[in-house]
Amino acid sequence: MLVQNGVKKINHNIHELLPAVNDEHGGIIVLVEDPMEPNVFHYMLKHSIKVWKLQGKKGVWIKMPIELANLVEIAVKEGFWYHHAEPDYLMLVHWIADSESTIPANASHKVSIGAIVFNHKREVYTPKLALFLLWRHQLKGSGIWKIPTGTVEEGESIFEGAIRELKEETGIDTEFLEVLAFRQIPKSFFNKSDLFFLCMMRPLSFDIQKQDLEIEAAQWMPFEEYANQPLIQKDGLSNYIKDLCLAKAERDYQGFTPMAITSSVFDDHMSSLYFLKDGLDQENSAL
Repeated sequence: MLVQNGVKKINHNIHELLPAVNDEHGGIIVLVEDPMEPNVFHYMLKHSIKVWKLQGKKGVWIKMPIELANLVEIAVKEGFWYHHAEPDYLMLVHWIADSESTIPANASHKVSIGAIVFNHKREVYTPKLALFLLWRHQLKGSGIWKIPTGTVEEGESIFEGAIRELKEETGIDTEFLEVLAFRQIPKSFFNKSDLFFLCMMRPLSFDIQKQDLEIEAAQWMPFEEYANQPLIQKDGLSNYIKDLCLAKAERDYQGFTPMAITSSVFDDHMSSLYFLKDGLDQENSAL
């Protein structure tokens, strides 16, 4: 190991393969973690690709830490392209097989939630945002009271996201009940589609401790007062949300509840299947 200008550098043999692991689809994931001279990385990359081709490998992924961004240009010149980026790394990929590429595209959707929370007084939790975005227009200080919304984080389920967003925004603990409906907007966020899930929640606590950064005010509001706001009446999505609230509170409207299942026979990942549970139970009882 060499130390230059206070930076540790690892001695590499250019005839060695780059450190890598096999993926589940006949490809290779390169894990570059240690500092490497650009010319050494270049020779090792070219040598590794030759060996992997002979081994019948298909796609080669390089998870490049942001600290080693100086090596990105070298990989691009060898045929790699950007697949996706995260705060601490850039993922590069190169299809080296003679067949047509089957590398999947980067994530195509952003998932967000809206949360409806009723208390026993038929009041709905409503925040007033310091800056409210509606149809790409900024309505600062507009006095609009709306349902809480947020984005589901990486690796998080819909119901986990709804519970977390409410806790962060309000300090209120909630229990997830159902997905009442969902909406898709194609090409909404950097050309990605937006999936918005409307969630029905049950409050487990009631004292509001609002998040000061984004929220101007927050309160439990009588549902009729919330529903009669002019903008709620005019906006298509907000109007449907209001109608769904009424249908759930006053009629026998049923949403979709999650059931934890194993994804498939091919892996052991757990997933959540959302469906109309009562409808399935009735069908099974009739058999």
